[in-house]
Amino acid sequence: MSEQEKESGGMSRRDFLKLLGAAGTSVAFAPFVPWGKFMPNPSSSVLEKVPVILPDGTQANLNTYPINHAEVITYPETSDEVLNEEAFRKWQFIRLPEKFGGGRKDVSSFRAYSMVCLHLWCLWKYWPDEGRMRGECPCHGSMYDVKTGTAYLGPASLQAPPSNSLPKLDFEADSDGFMYISPPTWGVNANGVVGYGRFAT
Repeated sequence: MSEQEKESGGMSRRDFLKLLGAAGTSVAFAPFVPWGKFMPNPSSSVLEKVPVILPDGTQANLNTYPINHAEVITYPETSDEVLNEEAFRKWQFIRLPEKFGGGRKDVSSFRAYSMVCLHLWCLWKYWPDEGRMRGECPCHGSMYDVKTGTAYLGPASLQAPPSNSLPKLDFEADSDGFMYISPPTWGVNANGVVGYGRFAT
């Protein structure tokens, strides 16, 4: 490389090839890195049974929550409203369609999955329309089965377990039908790791 190219900030062919090789190596090994261990999961929070609070501030009730309907809930909530807006705290709280058991008057008719798509972390949402009734990511088209949280189309479906099934929350209900989030266990063999996934059972 000439002195003029060095002074102007140019890059030699050798340096460019080194950079290209390093980038290629990084991309090749990226799928094998356990990214979930480094993500801002709320695992340091004190986890306890808490009410399912809907966006309007009311507590979800299995006797009144609409069938084939979804709302965004925050878990775990903090006293800091800025932290509560983190994508890693957002969940799609879904009552299943009638044909998938949504008419049952118990917690088995509900699902809550992390909104963070397992492909590149865009936020997906549930579409209740006839012919859809699935989670869809607007960025690259990953689609999730509403019953299991497992991707069945799009790039997330091509990822090996546990990175093809969304983390989930479990529920309890009292005698009046008011719903609560059971304390989760953050791990791929349990509730999952937000942004990384879980082994579907």
